[in-house]
Amino acid sequence: MSGSPTRAATRTVVVVGDALLDREVVGSSTRLAPDAPVPVVDVEQTRESPGGAALTALLAAGDPSVAVHLVAPVADDAAGHRLRELLPGVRVHALGHEGPTRTKSRVRTNGQVLTRLDEGGPGTPTTVETDVLAGVLGAADVVLVSDYGAGTTADPRVRAALTEAAGRVPVVWDPHPRGGDPVPGCALVTPNLAEARAALAAAPAGPAADEPGAVATALRAHWGARAVCVTVGAAGAYCASGDEVLHLPAQPASGDPCGAGDRFAATCAVEIARTGSLTPALDRAVQDASAWVAAGGTSGFFADATAAPRRVRRPGLESAREVADRVRAAGGTLVATGGCFDVLHAGHVGCLEAARDLGDALVVLLNSDDSVRRLKGPDRPVCGQDDRERVLRGLASVDAVLVFDEDDPRAALAELRPDVWAKGGDYTELPEGDLVRSWGGRVELLPYLDGRSTTSILNRTR
Repeated sequence: MSGSPTRAATRTVVVVGDALLDREVVGSSTRLAPDAPVPVVDVEQTRESPGGAALTALLAAGDPSVAVHLVAPVADDAAGHRLRELLPGVRVHALGHEGPTRTKSRVRTNGQVLTRLDEGGPGTPTTVETDVLAGVLGAADVVLVSDYGAGTTADPRVRAALTEAAGRVPVVWDPHPRGGDPVPGCALVTPNLAEARAALAAAPAGPAADEPGAVATALRAHWGARAVCVTVGAAGAYCASGDEVLHLPAQPASGDPCGAGDRFAATCAVEIARTGSLTPALDRAVQDASAWVAAGGTSGFFADATAAPRRVRRPGLESAREVADRVRAAGGTLVATGGCFDVLHAGHVGCLEAARDLGDALVVLLNSDDSVRRLKGPDRPVCGQDDRERVLRGLASVDAVLVFDEDDPRAALAELRPDVWAKGGDYTELPEGDLVRSWGGRVELLPYLDGRSTTSILNRTR
């Protein structure tokens, strides 16, 4: 096993599973071939990206609070070397790989996948340095098993190491119909509904349930897991972790679901590593999976990765940039406002509603936790930025939220360039006003409800 160094972080997530190389051939098609009734694709672009457990590891590595290691069979060939290159920030520990690197090539034309070509494999482990594997897993705060059915989770040496790890740290297991069963003691298993029903039908007791919550409950007992969360696409997820089943609804989203399971599992593992809490991790994972689908799935993710870097945001159905692009394409007016919104109160709601009435969409520029602490003091914020953002996104007046780390919103404003910058009437000086006017925007001061402020609310409760 070998790999390049990874950045230092407060928590370590080790991803174990089957890796592959994805290729996407993108082009246009306007005619049929003269020698066969098939479309001719004029190739415009070929993209390569990590797939399977490698994609899951890359998604987990997108959170700077965790260090990510990937344990997977990786072939010593050109495609295997390319796969390593496509995993910045991930330390790769390669198991022996049977056959050439598994490669899946999708031909996409006019926005649709025309065909898929599979090469290489089978990708099952050959050599496994058990002492090194034990050392890698021993340093994990969370282990995430990303099974793609190539044989890694069925290997007895790997299973023994995962069984030992499940007795020490949380193991999140994303199963596959052709893979090995989750080892006993997993903290969380995350099958989709089709996988869950198939697993239950193959269990010795046979099918005893059909409804997602009942399936999750039955599989929890069958696998000896602490929790089983069955994902149900647009219906969200159902988690059995005790006597009751928790339903986590999803925001409706239309788009490409490819990779949504990887996004879900990666978020679960990272959030459990960061907080140690299951329910908030599942809730965020459902939101992230919905946002992933709405953004175009795996294809959308890697297409976006080739563009200019964007400010980190809490996932939602639309990002601030997407809202801005949509409004401008329609010739509309984009409004922005900003603040800490630490304890949302009637004054906030009134200002947000008034701001939304000034145009066709409203983006809220939200101070990050670090920014609030610098502005308000060490006891603030009372509510973390993820919670503050989620509350804002739940308001009908808010179309998107953009989190910024600076003490004032000028950098975020320069990125977004709204047509209107709206602030509550209690502000007498707006240093960002000249910046907004420099691109033809205007500043609007909104009515302020006297006596409503987060500070006064906190003082009264204290």
